[in-house]
Amino acid sequence: MTTTALDDVSTDDDRASGTGTTGSGRGLAVLLVITGALGLLASWVITSDKIELLKNKHFTPACTLNPIISCGNVMKSQQAEVFGFPNPLAGLVCFGVVIAIGMALLAGGRFRRWYWLGLNIGTLLGTVFCMWLMAQSLYVVNSLCVWCTLTWMVTILMFWYTTVHNIKHGIIPAPAGLRRTVLEFHWVVPVLWYGVIALLILTKWWSYWSSLI
Repeated sequence: MTTTALDDVSTDDDRASGTGTTGSGRGLAVLLVITGALGLLASWVITSDKIELLKNKHFTPACTLNPIISCGNVMKSQQAEVFGFPNPLAGLVCFGVVIAIGMALLAGGRFRRWYWLGLNIGTLLGTVFCMWLMAQSLYVVNSLCVWCTLTWMVTILMFWYTTVHNIKHGIIPAPAGLRRTVLEFHWVVPVLWYGVIALLILTKWWSYWSSLI
């Protein structure tokens, strides 16, 4: 399985254009729009619930389902306001930017190398932050938020497939062997990543999950 369907822009065409810019295939553009929209939705719901929680300390978010999946516990934690304001406010901005980039690519937009690297660095930082929040949720807060988990998932996809695109088009230099491996088995990384997250969640609360069987 290759990345042809995901990112079908010809590198030869990029060089021939002489503009020093690179576009993307329709697949990557659509992926950025969809993941950005899902992240924006999650950020909006969390922000709305946070506002309700500030107005009424007894408010229970709809995604609080049991002692483990408890959005309220996560929203009340210190980790929910790392930068001095609710984390989802940053998501409203950042995911909106990702949607705008995806829409520009769908319209035939082409960006310079520094722009693609900026997107890669931004999604990397977002992914690192999400993985830190995941660790905090599992081992400090001891609760999960459904909408927060969704943001982890979509941010991982944004980061990985932006990286795949940049490796494919030489924006990130890579040995030929590594490049071929990434392009051929691009699906392996997100599958394994999601699998590890699922395993951590399963083992963390195994006694609770097993009691439901």
